[in-house]
Amino acid sequence: MTKKTVENIDVTGKRVLLRVDFNVPMTHEGVISDDSRIRATLPTFRYLIDHHARIIACSHLGRPKGQVIESLRMTPVAIRLSELLKRPVRCLTDCVGPMVEVAVSAMQEGEVVLLENLRFHAEEEANDPGFSRALSRLGEIFVNDAFGASHRSHASVTGVVSHLPAVSGLLMEKELDMLGGLLATPGRPFAAVIGGAKVSGKLMMLENILPKVDMLIIGGGMAATFFKSLGYAVGTSLVEDDKLRYVEELSGKATSLGVSLLLPPDVVITNNIDGRHEIQTVPATLIPDGWAIADIGPGATGEFSQALKRCRTVFWNGPMGVFEVPQFSQGTRTLATVIAGLDAVTVIGGGSTAEVVTELGLAGKMSHVSTGGGASLQFLSGIQLPGVAVLPDT
Repeated sequence: MTKKTVENIDVTGKRVLLRVDFNVPMTHEGVISDDSRIRATLPTFRYLIDHHARIIACSHLGRPKGQVIESLRMTPVAIRLSELLKRPVRCLTDCVGPMVEVAVSAMQEGEVVLLENLRFHAEEEANDPGFSRALSRLGEIFVNDAFGASHRSHASVTGVVSHLPAVSGLLMEKELDMLGGLLATPGRPFAAVIGGAKVSGKLMMLENILPKVDMLIIGGGMAATFFKSLGYAVGTSLVEDDKLRYVEELSGKATSLGVSLLLPPDVVITNNIDGRHEIQTVPATLIPDGWAIADIGPGATGEFSQALKRCRTVFWNGPMGVFEVPQFSQGTRTLATVIAGLDAVTVIGGGSTAEVVTELGLAGKMSHVSTGGGASLQFLSGIQLPGVAVLPDT
């Protein structure tokens, strides 16, 4: 999948409506706690600045549901973007309307403004045609660099494409290249490491990626559903009983395809995941009543690590345990360190996994850390992303 990019269109002196995904985590004090998504768009901003474009950036932040929420204003994001670009970034007080149009019309070449939170208008998520037209009046060209929002048919993602010439940004291009490469031409052996709490959110991705991998490693809370499908007792671990048949079929399909399916041979369990109660490490076959899986055990960590060291391509989505509780973060931390040290193509599937590797200071050692959790899962499920589908091919 090759889309026209900002490099395939003349942006010199043009007003460029640039959709980015600056839905960054913030503290209660309004401080950005992780600016990775902002940093990821800098190549596109710098390209446009170097080519003397007038840049009108726009994004959502949080879920204000059509209301103006003071804590979700874009001002802190504009300040951080200005620091990273080393140039002023003016944050406007709205994203559409006469006052915004006047401000945009007065912009100079190379200037950057950031519109106010798109989702302060309910029409954004409703993909309202009038709102799309109002946004499109601000620009002469539309550039979509918001991979993390491109699984949504929103006005600023798909609607504006009806009114403006549209291309992808450089981050979007990288996302499509890296994730597309996993499906099309992965170096082998190719391992998918899948964790997190539930199987249900990853059904279609697992189904689509299974024929393409050599090894499927399962960790996190979702391992309990696999264990129960094998007849193991899982104590009070969360189990999706309605997915047991699916898991059985997936395991059988892996066997028929010659895919190695690795489950944790041991697990860390607790009777309360707050980290202040008793903790044990037990074989996966011996989880007692009243206890729940909170992390993979050291045996699993060692086995998974050795398997990964043989791989030339690794995709990872989902932590191996309750990472936010320090006592249950060791499996995730160890695997992150192992993956970061591989001589392989290593792709992190966004969301909580991206937060993990960023927190550990390992993001720069991965080949690619996706900026879209839901979008990357949908892409790897083989489902076309609406925001990508509307962009023209080369």
